[in-house]
Parts: sequence; structure tokens; C-alpha cells
Amino acid sequence: MDSITHLVLGGAIGAAIAPAGQRRAALLAGAALNTVPDLDVPLLLTFTDDPVTWMTWHRSFLHSVFVLPLIGGLVWWACRVRGKRVKAAPVRWFWLIQACLLSHPLIDACTVYGTWLLWPLEVRPAMWSTFFIVEPAFTLWLLLGCVMAWCIPKKPWGRRGAIAGVTLVALVLVGSIAAKAVVDREAGRALAAMGLVDAPRFSTPLPFSTLLWRVVAMTPGGYVDAERSVFDTGPMEFHGHASNTQALAQAKAIGIPSVARLDWFNHGFMRAQVQGKTLVLSDLRMGLDPDYTFNFAVAQWRADQWQAIAPRQIKAPLPISGASGFKRLMSALWHRIWHQSDAPLRDATLAPQAQAAVANPDGTPASSASK
Repeated sequence: MDSITHLVLGGAIGAAIAPAGQRRAALLAGAALNTVPDLDVPLLLTFTDDPVTWMTWHRSFLHSVFVLPLIGGLVWWACRVRGKRVKAAPVRWFWLIQACLLSHPLIDACTVYGTWLLWPLEVRPAMWSTFFIVEPAFTLWLLLGCVMAWCIPKKPWGRRGAIAGVTLVALVLVGSIAAKAVVDREAGRALAAMGLVDAPRFSTPLPFSTLLWRVVAMTPGGYVDAERSVFDTGPMEFHGHASNTQALAQAKAIGIPSVARLDWFNHGFMRAQVQGKTLVLSDLRMGLDPDYTFNFAVAQWRADQWQAIAPRQIKAPLPISGASGFKRLMSALWHRIWHQSDAPLRDATLAPQAQAAVANPDGTPASSASK
């Protein structure tokens, strides 16, 4: 999740647990504790400039449910020895510290990026994908709870406000899980009709809402995707996209480390393209086709085979940029939530000149429907 959400999540948890006389201090401490796991970012940037290493090790050791309780115990012990507040209410502060630290990776795991909860075990990162990385309906309630706890720290309503904020976001989480289940059920029906009942797939909410979702399923020659609103009633329409699965299979067979690492990290949800003589892999979980957020050049074709190269990240183009692009995106999202459409959402977000750029020579959209 975004940094603001982590701050207010930790703050609300701290204010809900702490004694009344310590509520403001606990709010600030909780906000700080909930940002601790993201200290892996400067640590990784210090020790590596490999973008694949950075991406796949972010949300790892400092997001582990094995490591964070140990850090929390050390913090609690140090504060109990030196701090009057923790010494005055040691049990509450112990659970406050643990809750603030552990809630960070658990809420991160609710996004599609992936969180290595069980580090150092070689278990693929959790990607429950029930929230977009920025979810206003989640952050707002926590912020209101923090405001109440800060403004009336010694009154029961201060604590109740923080508890209410945490409770309401728990309800938002339950609602997102229910919405995901509905979308997954409909996706399963549509994919079964296409002969893809066993195809690996994932679903993830589109920006700023759990009412509109994107589903991607892998196929022998690439992948298909579709958007689905919880208010849609008709069948889902999937659109087919090509991926150079042969080149990807060859790179996997050779054992190129960055290819294997990305495959492990993104659960195999990636597109392969050969650009010139370079193999480029794109993470299908973040972005809208054909522009994905994370793209990596990982191999070069030499001497009739793929050979590893130092990975480099390739920046995706930004057809949706600036205030006008954001306005188109929000308008398209809002319209798509309430009106079912077979056209890919991305087509509705592009400016007219960008729409022409992604069209085929015959004038039809680059993505074609597959049934």
C-alpha cells in the first residue's frame, strides 16, 4: 500500500491500543512503526543496482512474519528499559508494537505486487490482490480515526474513533474479498467456455476502487484479459494478446537467473517480447495492456541461444499522463463501473491521437476479442 495508508494504519492501531494518557504518543509511534518494513528500500538501493534484484527482494526480509516479531520484541525491550510510557503499560505496548509492525506486510499482501511473508523460506510471495496500491475507501476511515484520537486523546471517544476506523477498514477488506469472489466466479465460467478452465489466472482491482476488476489468464501462445464490474450482468469478454512463449521457454531451460527469479516472483504472469535480439519480460500484474509498469531486458540472442545479460529496466510509455490524462482515466473508470462494455478500458482512457497510434493498419483496435 502507499506510504500515507501505512502511516494512518499504524497511527490508528496505536491509538486504539494505548492508554488514554498516552494516545497521542502511541499514534505517532504506531505511524513510525508501520513504516519500518519499508526501510528495506534504502538498504537494497545501497547494496544493488540490479532492478530485478531490487524488485524481487523488496517486501522480503523486513516484511517477514518471522523477522518482524523479533524486531518488535527488541523495540519493546529497549523502550521498556529506557521509556516511562512502555514501563507504565508494558503489556499494551508489547501488543501495540507487534500489531503496528505486522499489519504492514499483511496489508501489503492484499495488493497484487507480492509480499514475501514467509522469508527466508522459498515460498512465492503472497499476492492476495484485494486492493489497488492506493485505495481511498481504506485510507479515509483510518485518517478519520487518527484525527479523532488526536483531537480528543483523553476522552473515550478518541479511542472509539480509532477503533471505528480500524473496524471500518476491516469491513472494506471483507467487501473487497466478496467482490473478488464474484469476479473470479464469472471469470471461471467465461474461461471454461473458451477451453481455458485450468489456465493460471489472477484478478486484481483497477485503480481507486474495488468495484472494477481486471482478470488475466495465461494461454499457450500468450494471455487473455478482461475487465469486470461487480454490477455487470452479461458474460465476460476476454481479449487475446501474444507473448513469445517459445523464447521464454528457451530462456527458462538455459537457466538464466533473472528469468527464473522473475518467474518465481510474479507466479509466471509475464509477457515475453523479443526486441531486436533482446528478450524483454513484462510483469502482467501491474499496468494495462500493452503498457506495463515493470519491463526488464534480461537476455541477448548470441551464438544461436539466449545468454544472460545484466538486467536493465525499460520504462513504459505513459499514454495517460498529466491532469487531462488522469481526468480521462477517472471518467473511464467511473463510466465502466456502471456500464458494461466489451472494449478494453485502456482504449477509453487514451487521447484521440494515442488511440490512432495503437490501432492496426486496418483501423481496428490492437486488442481483439477472443471467445
